[in-house]
Amino acid sequence: MPPATHEAQCHCGALRIRCQGDPVKVSLCHCRDCQRRTGSAFSIAAFFPRTAVSLTHGTAKRFARGSASGCDVTFFFCPDCGTNLWWEPARLPDLIGVASGAFADPAFPMPEQAVWSVDRQPWVILPEAVVEHERNPVRR
Repeated sequence: MPPATHEAQCHCGALRIRCQGDPVKVSLCHCRDCQRRTGSAFSIAAFFPRTAVSLTHGTAKRFARGSASGCDVTFFFCPDCGTNLWWEPARLPDLIGVASGAFADPAFPMPEQAVWSVDRQPWVILPEAVVEHERNPVRR
């Protein structure tokens, strides 16, 4: 059976990427930076190997900043609608994070972990299957 293909796009459809295979991990982040970036209580990212992600339509703008983990992150977003579609974390140079909601797939895998629970909104209750970390665990 051929590997799964996942298509993600921005709100207006001008920016699209294709991810080959299944994500290496799906992670929910409660940090204040992700809350500001998404305008929500958290973000959910699907991480794919860099070699599995390709831009299929459009040209992205970029924005780089530091992160709660102390490493820079470069975000790529649609210049038309502003959707933050994917990002490249310097902390994980072999992976690309993709906004899970951009797949618009109700069958997409749920997060297996939640990081930065120290910043979690008190009303957010996660499923028991999601492992919660007070900060971001070190990846080895």
